[in-house]
Amino acid sequence: MSELTLWLQNIRWSDVIDVAVLWYLLYRILLLLRGTRAIQSLLGLLVVFIVYIVSGRFQLYALHWMLEQFKLYIPLALVILFQADIRRGLATAGMRLFPSFKGKPDTGANEEIIRASFQMASRRIGALIALEREASLDDYAESGQRLDARVSGDLLFSIFHPTSPLHDGAVVVQQGRLVAAKVFLPLSLSREVSRFYGTRHRAAIGLTEETDAVVIIVSEERGTVGVVVAGEVIPVADGNELRLRLLDFFQADARGRGSA
Repeated sequence: MSELTLWLQNIRWSDVIDVAVLWYLLYRILLLLRGTRAIQSLLGLLVVFIVYIVSGRFQLYALHWMLEQFKLYIPLALVILFQADIRRGLATAGMRLFPSFKGKPDTGANEEIIRASFQMASRRIGALIALEREASLDDYAESGQRLDARVSGDLLFSIFHPTSPLHDGAVVVQQGRLVAAKVFLPLSLSREVSRFYGTRHRAAIGLTEETDAVVIIVSEERGTVGVVVAGEVIPVADGNELRLRLLDFFQADARGRGSA
């Protein structure tokens, strides 16, 4: 009898369940971190671990000793690096573990956003509208003025009108609800961002570099509308193009949840 056969015979059902649960939890954690900078930090730690193994294998004593000392501080480093993601994960664990309970994107809210965006563009009123996808925007919404209102074109227009006390910053939309206004987004520090972009564009790019959010930006200088995803600014010519862009982004999320 081969060793493989003996090994298979010694596997218990509890072992299979144990491994399956572990892999499922790791998979859900990766989905939670997807679209945030936390995944980049994890890759960096993985590189450090590989260097540690290689340095020991090839007897690079000085490098191996240095990384051995660093190993003692890894738990603290993980807490510091991922504190926001840990807090977000604990706050939304139920929703992320059971994605089927998450509502579908509100197409009515999207239509109101599209209408308001081009209405504001025609009047040279600047705006930033952040739409949540998989990565939670709760931490950013907490920095602004809480609203929790139904999304409407008139409300968006009144918020971003220059005479409104809430016109500075962005609004955050979660599941068809306008949850906060006057939200200040992280500015991108990337040198690849065009020097022609102002603070509003850098804020939109900065948020999409840290999360998988979709940000609609209305330029008061140019009177144009664009959509920002993954640090890329995509100009849109009209409401129909913006509608197709949003449909494509959120249908991709729905397909991803369905396959999960």
